[in-house]
Amino acid sequence: MGMSRTLIHNATIVNEGRVFTGSVLIEDDRIAEVSENSDYSDSDITIDATGMLLLPGVIDTHVHFRDGGNSENPAGNFYTESRAARKGGVTSVIDMPNTKPLTTTIEALEAKEALAARDSAVNYGFMLGATNDNIDDLLAVEPTRYAAIKLFLGSSTGNMLVNDPEQLDHLFEKAQKLIVAHCEDENVIQANLRNFKLEFQGTDKETAELHPKVRNTEACFLSTYHAVERARRYGTRLHIAHLSTATELSLLSNFDIDKKNITAEVTPNHLWFDDRDYAELGNLIKCNPAIKSNDDRLALWAALDDGLIDTIATDHAPHPIEAKRKPYFDAPSGIPSIQHSLQMMLEAVFGVESGKWKAESSEELTEKLSSFNFQLSTFITKMCHNPATLFGIRDRGFIRPGYKADLVLVRTGVEETVTRESLLYKCGWSPLEGQTFHTRIEHVFINGSENGTAEPLEFSK
Repeated sequence: MGMSRTLIHNATIVNEGRVFTGSVLIEDDRIAEVSENSDYSDSDITIDATGMLLLPGVIDTHVHFRDGGNSENPAGNFYTESRAARKGGVTSVIDMPNTKPLTTTIEALEAKEALAARDSAVNYGFMLGATNDNIDDLLAVEPTRYAAIKLFLGSSTGNMLVNDPEQLDHLFEKAQKLIVAHCEDENVIQANLRNFKLEFQGTDKETAELHPKVRNTEACFLSTYHAVERARRYGTRLHIAHLSTATELSLLSNFDIDKKNITAEVTPNHLWFDDRDYAELGNLIKCNPAIKSNDDRLALWAALDDGLIDTIATDHAPHPIEAKRKPYFDAPSGIPSIQHSLQMMLEAVFGVESGKWKAESSEELTEKLSSFNFQLSTFITKMCHNPATLFGIRDRGFIRPGYKADLVLVRTGVEETVTRESLLYKCGWSPLEGQTFHTRIEHVFINGSENGTAEPLEFSK
């Protein structure tokens, strides 16, 4: 069989800090050439990308697809959630270990790998979960077999809380892998829960507006502080998941990502919503850690720009709508969001003026975007480049010759409204229903093709 060649011609390319008009030639599953003036007459397929953004495929390093082998889980499974991801321009994901069964052993990891090989529409990798009882077994696994160690320092869905100080010291001292930590202090949370339940449970004030008070800034800061202190003591590579407060930013540095051991992630939801949205959306935006104040939200945006926050990942976490409709204290935490994460970030950068970004030529679009180059390049770095660098993902995350052709073409200056019918999540709902975006994901290439087969991610460290 001969080599297949696809030309994406005359696109506005956003890659590695630049916005420029150019073309990309794909040969089989890899990028063959990136050029600012190429025209290949012998390509098998040519896509005219005039007026469209060409981006690296998004690498979402924090998803809960809920699938540990039970595809009947009403919240989600690898088949449904990966197709929602692909629809939204996400081409690779790293799935979390708090599934049924828990992904805390090599046997469970291999079972999930087989599951994803069968069902996934996007490239996939997995974290192994730490528990109070499995640290030695975890440390014995070949580091390139998995993406990272997931450490829950606060209880969440599928409780995997690790609270044994000796085991934590052992893990931080000996870990050869990146540790990704969910940081919330369990003692603070439980004390707050007891107090608020006594006062509000069963009353008309039992609403999701309590959530940022139960899982408050103190709970986040204390846990993050102790995790960072341990990482500095032992020289451990530590990644703080889903940062939610301005206060925690004081614990971070803004060195280049390859020059620091302690890094941080933010979700689009913590950048998009704030505590004023609980009044309308209630439990639909109940997640752990809680969405907090507008001041916190704005501080997280600023931290993206100045380099304190290194990656953007969704923490995509679906639950059945019936569960979300329960009273606040009984409703689970988690938000389905992967289908629109890229559009959320584009909307935040460009604003909402309909038609503003419609262009007759790629040169015109490139010129229009020149004033937004910093913001646009920043979030592409945090959603595509940095995830690949931080997790050691081979040959993905950049538009470079020789890299896997995971690419996304986005139409600007159009309107697309989120409807329940448009959602591909198994849970069938989103807090963004009714939201109108001014971009549309038009083409998604995985391993060189819009029909490309997903592959397991390869990790170099």
